[in-house]
Amino acid sequence: MSSSPQSDGGKARANKLTKEERSEIARKGAMKRWEKEKKLPKATHGSSDRPLRIGDAEIPCYVLEDGRRVLSLRGMISALGMSGGSSSGGEGDRLVRFTDGKTISQFVSQNLEEKISNPIRFRSPHGGGTITGYDAVLLPELCEVVLEARQAGALQKQQMHIAQQCEALVRSFAKLGIVALVDEATGYQAERDREELHRILEAYLAEERLAWAKRFPDEFYRQIYRLRNWRWPPVGRAKPPVLGHITNDIVYDRLPPGVLNELRRRNPTKEDTKRRQWKHHQFLSEDFGQSDLKDHLLQVVAVMKVSKTWDGFKRNFDEAFPKPGTQIEMSLEDNE
Repeated sequence: MSSSPQSDGGKARANKLTKEERSEIARKGAMKRWEKEKKLPKATHGSSDRPLRIGDAEIPCYVLEDGRRVLSLRGMISALGMSGGSSSGGEGDRLVRFTDGKTISQFVSQNLEEKISNPIRFRSPHGGGTITGYDAVLLPELCEVVLEARQAGALQKQQMHIAQQCEALVRSFAKLGIVALVDEATGYQAERDREELHRILEAYLAEERLAWAKRFPDEFYRQIYRLRNWRWPPVGRAKPPVLGHITNDIVYDRLPPGVLNELRRRNPTKEDTKRRQWKHHQFLSEDFGQSDLKDHLLQVVAVMKVSKTWDGFKRNFDEAFPKPGTQIEMSLEDNE
């Protein structure tokens, strides 16, 4: 193979450089590449050791720092049963050439074409360089295109095995959904749940304890006393200890998961009295928590009024307002 004058000149210049100069050029080149890679998004979850398993396919999957769920390009190519890419373009070139082909391109939307032409480059969560991938939802979109082409009789004989792979993948997607699959495989599901809980608590709870104000109407207690066959009104301010248990059960424990636990953390019992210094509702946010509490109490009282016995009320109430998440053990303290 003949060389060009430019390449010959480059070799001649390189031969004139000292070992130190060549090392410095190599170092600067490496630094330039590193600076470029630092600008790429980084994966926070996922690794090649914990792939997404769908049937016989194993696809390395990741969650990026901006929340995008990404599948490894190489894993997608393998899962689709495609052969490797060309020497110049690799797997990315193989995928582009497949969707640009005469048999498939007529079924590929412009949006999907743009996605395939712009793979996502990102940094591995544990070092080890960069990875090329695609948004996880691209895989089911591509599978639908291939199956549509097969339905129309447009696939070539040598492409039918790809359609079979797509059919198997789509069946799995229909069971769980691609995003849920990636979250489970990467371990991001637990963090996602924590973030959701954080958002709920942020909306429900006040940054600072609010001044006491009457939040529980007398009718709430009057109905409890009626259904429990207790004497009304109570003598002085004395209330049965079990009233705190009831209040937690039918009010605070029916709020979103995690709210009651956080209220208990912010408003702990005092060691000497075994009672709480403040009322739980003083820690609910005015714009959301207090409003939701008021609406809930109105509904509780309504169910009480149409009930003849406490057991009947509890059956109706538990059906209408099932406890979210795992049942929490409740204390017997007064916490109106």
